[in-house]
Amino acid sequence: MNTPRIRVGIDVGGTFTDAVAVDATTLELLGQVKVPTSHHHEDGVAHGIVEALDRLLERTGRAPADIAFLAHGTTQATNALLEGDVATVGLIGIGAGPSAVFTRRLASFSRLELAPGKRLPLVYAHVADPDDTEAVRSAVEQLEGEGAQVLVASQPFSVDRPEGERAVLDAARPYGLPMTAAHEITSLYGLHKRTRTAVVNAAILPRMLATADLVDASITKAGVTAPLMVMRCDGGVMALDEMRRRPLLTVLSGPAAGVAGALMQERVSEGAFLETGGTSTDISVVRRGKVAVRHATVLGRTSYLNALDVRTVGVGGGSMVRIGDRRVTGVGPRSAHIAGLPYACFASPDRLREAKVATVRPMDGDPADYVVLDAEGGRFAVTMTCAANALGRVPEGDFARCDPSSARAAIAPLAAVLGTDVATAATRILDAGVAQVKSVVDAMIRDYRLDKDTAVLVGGGGGAASVTPHLARTSGMEGRIARHNEVISPIGVALALVREQVERIVPGASQEQILAVRAEAERAVVAQGAAAEGVEVEVTVDPQTSTVRAVATGATELRTQDRSHRADDTERLRAAAASLKADPAAVQVLAGTAAHTVYGTRSQRRLRKALRPVRIVDMDGVVRHHASDAHVETTTVAGAPEVLARLVRESTSYGDGGVRAPALRLLLGSRIADLSGVLDPQPLLALARSELRTRAADEPVVAVLEVRA
Repeated sequence: MNTPRIRVGIDVGGTFTDAVAVDATTLELLGQVKVPTSHHHEDGVAHGIVEALDRLLERTGRAPADIAFLAHGTTQATNALLEGDVATVGLIGIGAGPSAVFTRRLASFSRLELAPGKRLPLVYAHVADPDDTEAVRSAVEQLEGEGAQVLVASQPFSVDRPEGERAVLDAARPYGLPMTAAHEITSLYGLHKRTRTAVVNAAILPRMLATADLVDASITKAGVTAPLMVMRCDGGVMALDEMRRRPLLTVLSGPAAGVAGALMQERVSEGAFLETGGTSTDISVVRRGKVAVRHATVLGRTSYLNALDVRTVGVGGGSMVRIGDRRVTGVGPRSAHIAGLPYACFASPDRLREAKVATVRPMDGDPADYVVLDAEGGRFAVTMTCAANALGRVPEGDFARCDPSSARAAIAPLAAVLGTDVATAATRILDAGVAQVKSVVDAMIRDYRLDKDTAVLVGGGGGAASVTPHLARTSGMEGRIARHNEVISPIGVALALVREQVERIVPGASQEQILAVRAEAERAVVAQGAAAEGVEVEVTVDPQTSTVRAVATGATELRTQDRSHRADDTERLRAAAASLKADPAAVQVLAGTAAHTVYGTRSQRRLRKALRPVRIVDMDGVVRHHASDAHVETTTVAGAPEVLARLVRESTSYGDGGVRAPALRLLLGSRIADLSGVLDPQPLLALARSELRTRAADEPVVAVLEVRA
């Protein structure tokens, strides 16, 4: 009998490095370990990664050859920028005549602030003619003399004409410095923003290259033959070689790992994911089964870095309570961890005997209204975790659970000061902390137009129980704590899909140009190890900005989840009816494939056209798409071109806003091909044909169309 292969995810945090092993077939968690992050080792964080891997294999009884997939997420790039620990960038601006004016202004990036009082180390040189090899070499020598450790070449319009930047890098190659061209980092217009993104990428390049080489060598030496992948900030993973080229994609990847875990393990299709640690809660959105991504703000400026839209609130499981005038005035942002104090609830009742409430200033500059307990066993902090345990909100087996009697003993002295009972005092603590989180969750639900009645709150991180259950109660939303919440991030790393995004600004893009962008994204993920037959590509065309965007995702090997966990017909119908807010008896099966079922009902409106709300439910009973009014039609691959042409023709609207094709989704095999991002009928149909081209003629196809107003 063959031993099932495993997927390994390693999350390198600021304090600890967590590693998990997941069964590659069933996605079941097989083992987990935690080791201190090795910031100060001569091999840096690479040492901790290898140590975690060694311990994980030992604990699970597996060999390096059993590893089918290995990926790690790291805060190294983020920390380097936050701490100002970056290389000096030598920026070579290219241009003659009027364009030289614009490139010379790029020297102002030396004023970018990395950390308080610390600016981006950048030196600038100018080259008028990129083909003048002697001039380029003179510029490189000048920059080297001024301390440059990495080079960036930037020229106006290099997105369309990259030859100049390439010529500069070719001439500079003999000097042996790491190099990058602005057009290699992003293909979007905007000289200033494009170059700034490239410069920040270059600033962390030498350090990230050194780490990548150490990790790669160590993993290979350990006998692992699976390719090493790295977590991206948009929720996917990339090959190590791609990380060597664009390390900036790992910035902000910590929160992305947790969301990836929620998507794959918890099967969230619509809602908010809250990853709560000791000090803060990172909040992100899942919409239609996908993470919400936007251009990130880096060093206080917008960039062309596509990252998870994550918003952080300074409230976590270790957040300390603040009081004034015999009431709870706030919670956090100071945490017990930073203040160097133990949680009161994790002390035995004996150590809390004779506890007295005092208020302190935990750190210089903090307000002097933070609550501590001075007791026989020492000084302790009263935290959100203490309150959650006192109310019984922390489930059995949770990382943050403690003896309930200790939690009540921790809250009792504060309750006496507040003039109330333990349960009320604990509720007031959670109310104060969760209110800050709720305001951000509400804003994100509005921003992404989620249906609050069907959206789910999922909590991850070691402090999940201190925030998510109480938020669910106070908001009226459904909420739950993720399984294995304390290691949801490394689980997300282990389960993440290879991802690549290609963006092009193409005014009046033809269907050939749109298909070319799609093909480029698909090739990129396949080149990084994704199985070609499983790649999904979502294309969006923004007519206002003339941006064509293709996001491709794929697994490094096709995975089959444990069939025993599949939902039956009744469970799927119940999920659809709950989402439709309808009696199950009034819900019909409209169409289906082997992987998805389309349910619908009819919503009659007085004196107005009836609506046909639709839900697409997968085999796990998860609603993968919501439509308030949709037309559903089943055909075959052979008949689809003619059927789709008719449906698109009948559903395309014409008005002052221009031509607007319907939002089209195709159910094919195990996939939902989302073509809703294309407004022009002809490119839409061309993309549909590209989705069908490798399919058998008699394979069923379900089209779900929504007419745009």
